[in-house]
This record gives sequence, structure tokens and C-alpha cells, in this order.
Amino acid sequence: MNAIPNIITERVDDIPLLLAQMQRMGLPALLDAHFPTHGHWQGLSLGWVTTIWLSSLLSRGDHRLVHVEPWVGKRLWPLRTTTGQDVQSLDFTDDRLEIVLRRLSDDTRWANFESALNQHTVRVYELPTDRVHVDSTSASAYATVTEGGLFQFGHSKDYRPDLPQVKVMQAVLDPFGMPVATDVVSGERADDPLYIPCIARVQASLGRRGLLYVGDCKMASRETRAVIAAAGDCYLCPLPQVQRAEGEFAAALQAVWKGERTLIPVFRERPDGTSELLAEGYEYPVPMSQAVGGAVQSWAERRLMVRSVRHAQAAEAALRARVAKAMAQMEALNQRGRGKKRVEEVSTLRQAVGAIVQRYGVENLVWFRLTQHATPRPVRAYRGRPARIAEERHATVEVCVDEVALEAAVRRLGWRVYGTNHPVESLSLAQAVLAYRSAYLVERSLGRLKGCPLSLTPMYVQRDDHATGLIRLLSVALRVLTLLECVGRRQLAAAGATLAGLYAGNPRRETVRPTAERLLEAFRDITLTIMEGPQQTDRHVTALSPLQQRILGILGFPLVLYTRLCTVSAEPP
Repeated sequence: MNAIPNIITERVDDIPLLLAQMQRMGLPALLDAHFPTHGHWQGLSLGWVTTIWLSSLLSRGDHRLVHVEPWVGKRLWPLRTTTGQDVQSLDFTDDRLEIVLRRLSDDTRWANFESALNQHTVRVYELPTDRVHVDSTSASAYATVTEGGLFQFGHSKDYRPDLPQVKVMQAVLDPFGMPVATDVVSGERADDPLYIPCIARVQASLGRRGLLYVGDCKMASRETRAVIAAAGDCYLCPLPQVQRAEGEFAAALQAVWKGERTLIPVFRERPDGTSELLAEGYEYPVPMSQAVGGAVQSWAERRLMVRSVRHAQAAEAALRARVAKAMAQMEALNQRGRGKKRVEEVSTLRQAVGAIVQRYGVENLVWFRLTQHATPRPVRAYRGRPARIAEERHATVEVCVDEVALEAAVRRLGWRVYGTNHPVESLSLAQAVLAYRSAYLVERSLGRLKGCPLSLTPMYVQRDDHATGLIRLLSVALRVLTLLECVGRRQLAAAGATLAGLYAGNPRRETVRPTAERLLEAFRDITLTIMEGPQQTDRHVTALSPLQQRILGILGFPLVLYTRLCTVSAEPP
């Protein structure tokens, strides 16, 4: 009588693809080289434990340590076959993963590892390093606040002021958004002082000078700009009022309105081949000097006076809407109806009108006149009270728009001053505007870090070293996603081809810029069926669809990445 075989089903999904990508990046070897373990460490090396943990994290979108061991236990054959390692579920206990986080929290070893990883990926993938975007974010956690600890209360960008947080500073390469530096500091710190240490780490890591660092107005500190210029690098950032001379902005606008300056248009090509006017502006030089390290650093700064077309249009619509709402609410004060009593005194009406004007920020854009009314009303005699003339008092307000002031305010909308020390020969005004508009790269990177698929917030770790190690681990996962995207988009652009089938709701929709998330999602529901018999073990993996085969070809991975999972064993495992 034939014995009934034992049938086991294991999810494969995107695991082989992720592990192959991380091996191509050299992650296991680099991690083992820079984070040595104790002599009593047994089983998989720290590099392979971290690499497989990253594949779990990217595949599941969950950074909690407790789920990794059972996840590995249900995928032993795919993990062993793809890595060539003797993977055991006990290699991924909470204690073992906690050791990984503590190792990654070592600042010196992390700096050396990150530098080596950057140099390797830049060389292998031929990534441009001319432009770097820098920005910060906060990550909230259900943790306890301790004096001098990492988790502190501060300005929350998650709109959770009730939770302690950490602050993350990140620098990414343009145009693919690959992180090259990630700093983790306590959550109460301001953003301005964080730029210099982060930029210094990028300079040490890439080993190049002449890079352009792009940031928001928090990077516009005079000291930050001076440090960048002193190092032989360049910066580009908007300048807030405190970084400009008194009356400079008004004088720059007057030069435009008087026709003393010729505006340079900035166009962007639409997907259909037509051009769209993005902005217009001009530039003027400003000499700069600042003490850096005990010496005075002098340099010439280009000030770019730029008007964003869409920003101006949106701001004008919002301003006119605020004026209309303010006028409607002020005129409503004159109305009388059931349950609504007229305002009797001018002083009371003046307070109500002032509150409306202040709420909508239209102090200098509307005119109003308050009038006190007194109407005599005869009152009949009643129960011994003689007839008399009573006086009814009420106040009204007349409102009109100051059209001259409104038009003057509209003319000022959309204008912004940028500062850069980059030579005009290699960065024109139009190129500077387009370069700053690529700031979404670092915002997208931080969004991936905090949302899907990495899901940093809220954090489920309590210790400072665990939080630091976790954020650094997720920054490596960001590199994996970015490089997958980089290769896919490059190959499609080189072949002049498109990729269809990534959008479930519209399978015919084509794209030339697929995201790493959609590329990985295309490998969902690939399973491995294992039939263990008395004589041999048979394995069957879900056949790859044409879309999955094409994605592997675009990314440069062979089909054997999945087909080798079907190896037949003479003996059961």
C-alpha cells in the first residue's frame, strides 16, 4: 500500500528577487566585515541574518522582531536555496535580532559600513553623485521619555504631539533618491543644526567635492552655507526673511514692476511633448562672509528671485476666497432673524469684526465702517406706568474690498528668493529651479521610511540603541528599493520600452517609471509545494507569468532564481 505523502506549502513571493538584489549589493559580506560578532556566535553570520531579516521586512512591511522567526520557519527551503546557507529558524530569535540592532547602533562602525556601501553601490550601478537632497523628519513611538534619551517630545511632523519621537536626517542622491547618509538624533532637537553633520558624512562617504546640496529653508542658516562653501561644495535653498537684508525682498519686487529686470522663463516638457511654463525670475549677486572654524570665509552668492506660476495661482485663489468669506461673515452680523439678535453697541461689533479680520488674515485688504443706530419707539402705558418713548439701539457694519491693496497683495504672491553659490555656467536659473523641484526625492524616501512598505511609525522598540539600529536597518532597505527602481527604469529607458500589467485595476496601463513596490507586488502569490514521500521529495513552484519573467529580465536576474526551487531530493529533508 502506497504511503500518503506529506504535503507542505511555502510562500515564495518576492523573496528570491530581494535576496538576489541584496547579494548583488554585497550586503552580507559588507555587514560581516564591519560588524564582527562575539566568538560564541553560532549559526548564520550577522551579515546573512540581517540580509534575510531585510527580505522579511520588505516582503511583509512589518519591522516587529517577534514575527521574523515564524516567518523564516515557514520558508526554509526558498531561503536555503537562494542564499546557499544552512538557514534555521533559531537564527532569528528576538535575542539574535536584538544583537543585530545593537551592532548597527555603533556610530563608528555604522559610518564605516555606510561609506563602504555607498562607494560599492555608486561604482557598481554608476550612480551620479553631483546633486544631493537633504531633509529631516520625525518618527513617533510608544516609548518612555528619559532625561538625555533619544525619545523626547518635540515638534511632531506626524501630528502626534502626545507621543515622544526621534528625529531622522537623511541625504539622498538625485535623480534616483538613494540614501547616502541617515542620522538619528533625539526628538526635541531643531532641524537647522542637523544639516552640517549630515553633509559632512556625505562628503566623507563619497569622497568628492563640488557637489550641489539642495535643501529647504532650514538649510539656509548662514553658518551652514558658509561650511558648505568652505568645503568646496555648493548649496541651493530658499532664503527666509531672517537670512535676507531688511527691505531686500520689496526692492527686488520693485525692480520687476518698474521693468528694470528681464524675467527668464522656466519651462518643463509635458509627457505629450508640449511645454509648460513653471516659473519666471532673475538673479543678482550678493557678497557673503562668515567665520568658519576661526577663519573668515568669503564667497559670492547668487540670489534667485523666482515666481512660481502654479503657486501664485493657487495662492491668489486662496486669498480671494479668504476675503470673500471674511466679507460674508461680517455682513452676516447685520442680519436679524429668529434666535439671532442684532448687535447693540459699536464696541461689541468692533470686537466681532476684528476677530473675523484676524481669523482670515485680511487686515489690510478690506474697509469697514461701523454705525450706531438709535430708533425711537413709543411704549404704551401699562399698570400705572406712563406712556413713554423708548430708544432701540443697534450697530451695523458696512464692508468693501480695498481693490488696490488686494491687487498689490496678489502681485506679491508666488515670489521666493533662493540662494546658491553654484557657478552660473553649470547651473542656470532654470536649472536651479528644476533642481529644487526635485526635492520630492528626499520627501519620498522619508515617506517610504515611515509608511509602506517599511512602516517605521509607530516604532515598537523601547531602547535608544534598538531605535537607532532599526532606523539604520530600514535605511538599508530603502537602498534596496531604490536600486531595484533604478535598474528597472534605466533598462526601460535604454530600450525605449514600456511595462504593462503592474496596475491591477488597469492591466493595459503602461509605464516607463515603475516603482519598486509595484515590481515586487507582481511576484505575490508565488508558492512552493513540497511533497515528502518515503523515497524522494518532489517540489513544485508556481509557474512564472510572462510579466514576472519580463521583470526578471529587465532587472537582470535569471529565471533560474525561481525554477531552481523545484530541485528533487533523493531523500526527504
